[in-house]
Amino acid sequence: MLKKRIIPCLDIKDGQTVKGVNFVDIRNAGDPIELAKRYVKEGADELVFLDITATVDGRKTFAALVEQIAHEINIPFTVGGGISSIEDVNILLNAGADKVSINSAAVRTPSLVKEIADEFGSQFVVVAIDAGLVDNEWKVFIKGGREATELDVFEWAKKVEELGAGEILLTSMQNDGTKAGFAIDLTNKLSADLRIPVIASGGAGSSEHFKEVFEQTEATGALAASVFHFGEIPIPKLKAFLSNQNIDIRL
Repeated sequence: MLKKRIIPCLDIKDGQTVKGVNFVDIRNAGDPIELAKRYVKEGADELVFLDITATVDGRKTFAALVEQIAHEINIPFTVGGGISSIEDVNILLNAGADKVSINSAAVRTPSLVKEIADEFGSQFVVVAIDAGLVDNEWKVFIKGGREATELDVFEWAKKVEELGAGEILLTSMQNDGTKAGFAIDLTNKLSADLRIPVIASGGAGSSEHFKEVFEQTEATGALAASVFHFGEIPIPKLKAFLSNQNIDIRL
């Protein structure tokens, strides 16, 4: 049984950490290097870095910033944004990333998932799925949540698992930034369907929400941003609370 993971997310725009609601209304949340150092001290299990406008701007992830952050931390580090080739993955690996997260590029070129898995190993490939409701059905969105596709979230997740993805980062766009709780039904169905780990993302607003997602779904990780960045939920207190609720967590 995998221990449950608490994962802060650094959404990066123009070199700064930002946070929005439902993928819009973006505001500044601080210096990414200082935040990363703080999360290591607080006992975060992993860190995710997403360059949220790289794909839309048609550029690559800021490898120099990735390198600076990697230099300061000693926990698993996942990097995403603007990755579209094995060469991009190589650059980020050399900069200090432990895993890469791909979303739009995986939708455009599904074979890229297999290429990365074959070259580096499945454990290196995280497929991020931004899920949004279209006519009451969960569809995959790309380009930072700006563009809907015809892909069914559950079918797509099964496909990328077969292609070699080692993990899914599942974000509910409906819940993102609302602090109203994770998308339990969506996360439960997806995590029960797959053999690979699923990280739940979008909607964390209280310690109780983390308890719910771990108790009511098979997600092995829960990701959040603003509640950690602004000190609303200190990670040590969250972990102590979860441990007291008999949830298997690293203390």
